Amino acid sequence: MKVIKTIFKSIDVAFSIYSKIPMPRFEWDSEDMKYHMCFFPWVGAVIGMILYLWNRFCVWNEVEGILYPLMAASIPLLVTGGFHLDGYMDTMDALHSYQKKEKKLEILKDPHIGAFSVIMAAVYGLMYTGFLSEIRDVKAFGVICCSFFVSRCLSGISVMTFQAAKKNGMLNVFSTTAEKRIVTIFLVLELIAAIAFMFFISPLYTLVAVLFEFLVFLYYKHMSIKQFGGITGDLAGFFVCVAELAAVMSVSLAAIISAG
Repeated sequence: MKVIKTIFKSIDVAFSIYSKIPMPRFEWDSEDMKYHMCFFPWVGAVIGMILYLWNRFCVWNEVEGILYPLMAASIPLLVTGGFHLDGYMDTMDALHSYQKKEKKLEILKDPHIGAFSVIMAAVYGLMYTGFLSEIRDVKAFGVICCSFFVSRCLSGISVMTFQAAKKNGMLNVFSTTAEKRIVTIFLVLELIAAIAFMFFISPLYTLVAVLFEFLVFLYYKHMSIKQFGGITGDLAGFFVCVAELAAVMSVSLAAIISAG
């Protein structure tokens, strides 16, 4: 009974933090934070399911034009409330400041947004929507829907295993209160299961999407250590956004090339 209660509390914490999906309210303590990262990828699963249903609705009702890709690009933002995009925008401001590590970390904490964060957010949205609009193959789209789960598995693994840039902050709270070994193993198993399921859908599109997401993962680790001395919550959000864009771009290009 205690195990079931712990699981439900962990799910509640994960969805309360990383999504805008209404969840039951209760007072959190350190025990409730131990395993919540295990269920972080399932926010991505919800995004993928909603996105897939939107795709099927548009196909069945012959919805064409700009409505389809714009709404599809909006679904992740509506589910998460822009949680990860906020980290992406803060990271863009920090990187484009070309300051020292300490100053970049200060910029990450600054609640104000700069010109570069707005510019790069607009570029991100245009690229994401554009590449997404070119995906017609249902198998390719299925792989894209799964990529939201994969990106969050990798982000969770980074929080558990990468060097932290700061001794305080939300990410530090999550990593220090978690059962790191158990959570990391659970996330790795989830990642393997997700990739296996994606291969069942389409080996080609899965290979391309996963390859590019892992390349972004390696870049994220290298960049975080070099530019910031480690990762932060904002950088973890940055990774989720860039990994998902990489998946959409790579699968879209693979679909275009294979169709041609």
